Amino acid sequence: MGARTGLPRQRRRGGEQDHAVRRREARPRDVRLDPRRRHGRLRDDRSRARPLRRLRGGGTVTKRKSDCEVAYAAGGGELRVRVDSSVGVLFGRAIERTAREAAAEFGVGSGELRVDDDGALDYAVAARVEAALRAAGFARVGPARAAGNAPAAPRRPIPWRSRLYLPGDQPDLFPNAGLFGADCLILDLEDSVMPSRKAEARILARRVLEAHRGFFGRSALVVRVNPLAGPFGRDDVAELGACLPDAILLPKCESPADVEALASELDSLESTARGGGRALIMALVETARGVVAAPSIAAASDRVCAVCFGAEDFSRDVGARRTAGGAEASLARQSVVLAAKAAGVQAHDSVYSDSDDDAGFAAYCEAARAMGFDGVGLVHPRQIAIAHRAFDPGPAELEEARRIVAALEEAASRGLGVASIEGKMIDAPVAERARRVVARASGEAR
Repeated sequence: MGARTGLPRQRRRGGEQDHAVRRREARPRDVRLDPRRRHGRLRDDRSRARPLRRLRGGGTVTKRKSDCEVAYAAGGGELRVRVDSSVGVLFGRAIERTAREAAAEFGVGSGELRVDDDGALDYAVAARVEAALRAAGFARVGPARAAGNAPAAPRRPIPWRSRLYLPGDQPDLFPNAGLFGADCLILDLEDSVMPSRKAEARILARRVLEAHRGFFGRSALVVRVNPLAGPFGRDDVAELGACLPDAILLPKCESPADVEALASELDSLESTARGGGRALIMALVETARGVVAAPSIAAASDRVCAVCFGAEDFSRDVGARRTAGGAEASLARQSVVLAAKAAGVQAHDSVYSDSDDDAGFAAYCEAARAMGFDGVGLVHPRQIAIAHRAFDPGPAELEEARRIVAALEEAASRGLGVASIEGKMIDAPVAERARRVVARASGEAR
């Protein structure tokens, strides 16, 4: 019996970012997403989808650009690989070679692999082959294929002003994602992936982490796994194995035990990993229980680098009606800020769902910063610059901070225990804030 994998466009349901997925699917193709339009990345590809030939067992599958579908059928004789590709004249042999190498990892030497391709890169082809073979019952017998594993650039220092969500099952979005300059890119395995596609998405995430971290530039790379208490979360973490990202975003976080469980999983994985990296944890608080427990969540592990608020699921959990001003969640948002600041970690606000409303998003960011948040979630690359302007120190704020730091340094050089500006003593909180502002402006934050 065969196994088939691929990514027909489907509607998704879920919390933070769900509304963005629905909106993107509802509106016409948006080419503003990519300033290098000719590359055809980070856009809605619905208009370019084309039906594949009818597969054995019936049914027609639709695929997007830069992706492929793989079907495996058991059989005798040597392994046969049939490639039907829109770029087959140029890359047909390379696609076949990639498919065979992925099959060799599972000891598959017979049967038939059919690859229906529309410009998928090597890691996507390998991921789809692996998913098909695992669905057919095969287990890995050899080491993972290492293809073009260029070292990633150093990630942007904390704090992160922007976290941009990328659906984890859409490989066409990955290659140019680093061009936009988000502080943090999130490969989402939760809300934007249908349950039937979870296994394929986590394999795809692992493959791109293994081979192509350079896609993401200097952006910190984060994977949002599914909740550990559910049927998918622990498998998501285990799949990442020795190629952990900079951080794991843990959704539906409701207690310190949730953070401790993830930290324990990461300890185990990192003890056997070849690299010396240490993954951080971003805790996403999305329920009443999570907000109440936010102080203990923020302090649950030294891996925690941020507490994030998810307004969509929170409002649903408490039965609140969403309003334009967000008054229904103001207490919860402030609670998240207080919890994060008390623990010395970042506070991140929820996404703003209307990616076409630049003025509204700018006001949202200004309000979030005024409340004490360090950054926000994003559903579209066009929101990045707006968020960065809001959370970066303004000219007057930066000038004042530099004056304070200069006064502190001068006092220290003279052996004075205190410093002052215009006769006013600079107390410790003011000094620390000024140092943070200067460090942030120079990109030297921790």
